[in-house]
Amino acid sequence: MQLADLYEYLPELERSLAESYARERRCVPPPVRSYAELLRGFTLRGGKRFRALLVLAGYHIGTGSDPGVAMPAAVGLEHFQSWMLVHDDIIDHASERRGGPSLHLEVARRHRRERARGPSEEYGEGVAITLGDLEEPFAVDGLLSVRVDAARRLSALEEYVRMTRLTAYGQLLDLRNGSAEPGSVTEAEVLTVHRLKSAVYTVASPLGIGARLAGASPATLRDLEAYAVDLGIAFQLRDDVLGAGFGGKEVGKSANDLGEGKRTLLIVRLWRTGSKAEKAAVARVLGRPRASRASLELAREAIRSSGSLDYSERRIAELTSRGLGRIELSRAIRPSAKPLLREIAHRLTDRAN
Repeated sequence: MQLADLYEYLPELERSLAESYARERRCVPPPVRSYAELLRGFTLRGGKRFRALLVLAGYHIGTGSDPGVAMPAAVGLEHFQSWMLVHDDIIDHASERRGGPSLHLEVARRHRRERARGPSEEYGEGVAITLGDLEEPFAVDGLLSVRVDAARRLSALEEYVRMTRLTAYGQLLDLRNGSAEPGSVTEAEVLTVHRLKSAVYTVASPLGIGARLAGASPATLRDLEAYAVDLGIAFQLRDDVLGAGFGGKEVGKSANDLGEGKRTLLIVRLWRTGSKAEKAAVARVLGRPRASRASLELAREAIRSSGSLDYSERRIAELTSRGLGRIELSRAIRPSAKPLLREIAHRLTDRAN
């Protein structure tokens, strides 16, 4: 199976997502049904659905057979993704998601239009947090609905619990790093955030959930985990490079990470090796969402000249190479499954958006 074959499951995935909300609609109290519709619209607005595809990939890697059996779990991971995005947008004060307004802002705008009582912004955040919470039952239900042996469902559910816990710890550490002076955050702390917050829930757990549903051996699960953590960290480092405006196709995206003040490896490395002038150029825009385009470009030039960008690119290449090497050396993963894992690795790290 190739990655292109997995993409053929996307229409079924979209139908199943829509059907999950349609089934739930009967249970929603009528006074808040319109809010549930906002949540439905947010999830169905779009997205790469890559985590869902990795669930299917994990199942195929474990069995060598049609991964459609794992579709309910793949749908569940998309509900989990919506949960994370809704809450992330509140934490990051993001105004847009998937070509539309962030959910908390959409709710706030409705509150203002209806001239309801109280501060619209606080209301929007409160409702959006609750709507995000409502996605977890969908995720758990998806895992429990896969028609495989009960022991396999339990194993997948245990991985889901681990993923949820580690993602939250990663978010906490990310918030803590964001409040610290750039020079006090270490590279190890940045990579720990990427492992917990990104690698686990973007790559390792989706693959692992699919593989557990397939009844994969402990050795296969260990090898997939090691591969996925390396590639997941490389994926996030690539995201950080794009988020700072290097190599991305959309200029609007390029200012986000600098303006939000994220303590990425680009920033931490610059504070360790950059000159006083280079640090000053970045400090002028770090955490300043309204920084001028000219100031942002000077900051990006400082990141380049300090060697920080090249360092991040080397770390991406090293992690990608190590992850691919783990697959080549694995005796537990079927040889016929290895080309798919190579494709996944390149899709995660060789991208421009």
